[in-house]
Amino acid sequence: MQLWFSRGSEISIREQLATQVVLGILSGELAPGQRLPSTRELARRFRLHPNTVSAGYRQLQQGKWVEFRKGSGVYVRRQDDTRPTSALALDQLITDFFRSARGTGIPLAEVRARLRHWLEIQPPDHFLLIEKDEALAEIIAEEIRDAVTLPVANCGYDKPGVNKILEGSIPVALAMNADAVRELLPANTDILVLQLRSAGKSLAAYLPARSASLIGVASRWSTFLKTARTMLIAAGFDPECLVLRDASQPNWERGLRQAAVVICDTLTAKQLDGVSRVITFPLLADGSVQLLRDHQRFIQDPLAS
Repeated sequence: MQLWFSRGSEISIREQLATQVVLGILSGELAPGQRLPSTRELARRFRLHPNTVSAGYRQLQQGKWVEFRKGSGVYVRRQDDTRPTSALALDQLITDFFRSARGTGIPLAEVRARLRHWLEIQPPDHFLLIEKDEALAEIIAEEIRDAVTLPVANCGYDKPGVNKILEGSIPVALAMNADAVRELLPANTDILVLQLRSAGKSLAAYLPARSASLIGVASRWSTFLKTARTMLIAAGFDPECLVLRDASQPNWERGLRQAAVVICDTLTAKQLDGVSRVITFPLLADGSVQLLRDHQRFIQDPLAS
């Protein structure tokens, strides 16, 4: 994982380190159980004070993002992976089903026909994004709409409300909230788990850079604004050259037309008008976009060759 640090910034090195590691974990760039560079290694590589690096790691430990292993180092915290994933469990059930069907001598064509019958009784007709952060939900829902043709709805963590609109849906959750979403749903309900894109990889083509040009950052999601600002400052941009705009506020476009470039999320990019250069950073990882498309294709024609 690539890291950037800006000394003398109003954002502490500790916060810059913690933010970039959290983004790496959420995007899947840092895998559960992966060992992070030692405090001494990071301090030497980036000429940082070891206490600063240790403070960043302690902040990550307190947030339950990493764990310290005595005599070994700092590791991305591993979730309970003893239980099989829903995908593996489903594959096993399907395999057992076809093995049993072959054992009875039922022709494959008849098996396919009966499967199609049961699947078509009441197939899901929309995606349901379950996300408590309303601003984030709006952005992710828009990205899902761009990826699929089925309707997309979203809701928060109100259990009665979720159960009321769950029927006929394909439940969707972000990986960082998947466990909380599963607790809301009836037992054994399948959900699609989506990963966020790596912020470091998204910005790699543009960073590190040092420029006096005016850079705009616009989004209705406060975390996007904070993260983009932290990453840009860590990469060497002057904080005075960054123009941050909350797209949920009135007159949020003010000053963005004068910026050399505006960095924004997918939803905000569609609302910008008259800005010459816009860099859009989708939040969903490419693999998750493909997962949505594959799932829709299966729902619409599960037995297509």
